[in-house]
Amino acid sequence: MAIAKAERLMNLALCLMNTRRPVSKRELRASIEAYHEIGSDEAFNRMFERDKDDLRELGMVIETVESLDGEIGYLARRDRNRLPEIALDAEEAAALSLAAKVWQQARFAEAASGALQKLRAAGVPFHDEGDGDEGVREQSGHSALEPRIPTPEPAFEPLMVATRERRPVAFDYRKANAVRPEPRQVEPWALECWRGHWYLAGWDRDRTAVRVFRLSRITGRVRTRGGAFTTEVPDHVDVRAAVASWAGEGATATARIRLRRDSGYPLRARAVETIPVDADWDELEIPYGHGLDAWLVEFGPDVVVLGPDELRADVVDRLRAVAKG
Repeated sequence: MAIAKAERLMNLALCLMNTRRPVSKRELRASIEAYHEIGSDEAFNRMFERDKDDLRELGMVIETVESLDGEIGYLARRDRNRLPEIALDAEEAAALSLAAKVWQQARFAEAASGALQKLRAAGVPFHDEGDGDEGVREQSGHSALEPRIPTPEPAFEPLMVATRERRPVAFDYRKANAVRPEPRQVEPWALECWRGHWYLAGWDRDRTAVRVFRLSRITGRVRTRGGAFTTEVPDHVDVRAAVASWAGEGATATARIRLRRDSGYPLRARAVETIPVDADWDELEIPYGHGLDAWLVEFGPDVVVLGPDELRADVVDRLRAVAKG
């Protein structure tokens, strides 16, 4: 379920449960912000009926009441929509605590912190010991690793909102082999963290093709554009698979490079074989696939391509393009 729809359903449920009298569609439309954007009465009526059906499918009991003047009102009585008391064992409490602590930055942090406070108020035990830099916490007597998903890039939050709300964006993007950034117009589909970096997958309007963007290469401000998407968003967007294909993941061929000592650790992590050459250089055999040339260029003078010849030529061409820029 899209986040925007979930928020709309939640607001509708709150309106229906926080009133002592039946509320008409007209009043609900005026009270819920998401309904303000619906232009015609016909479109609103269709959306409202779908939302009402969705809430009932989720188990909410909504009563339909006709007033004396013939107007239909809706009401969700609290006594008929009350959840049973929540009781969590130690393992479940630890799991919820870990999930709430995954997001250390961006707007999720405040919501997650509020959720933990409500659980504590309800009597669910959470114990946080030590300072915020430790990777292990004791929760209800159980030791557990504390996961973190950092979001340091300024572009993360506006792109997250644009992805959620299906809004086109524009930003300046510097490719690995480019000196200067280029303007891009993108319909954002999905964000995902892979090997410590955040990536955005979406439809590049200027290139009329699917593209993946590394957030750390976005310069300046992300600008939201008006209008709807021009392409249909796929049911499943596999950002990692797209990034992996550009990085040569899953390749059957290999390349040989010379890598300066104490550098290029991502390349070393993927090496099939590493042979010391001298005090300054090592020789590595690494998987070779589409996009490897662009990745090797990022390591600059710390990498020398030994083979195959076509990879060496591609890397040299990219370096010359940078030098000319």
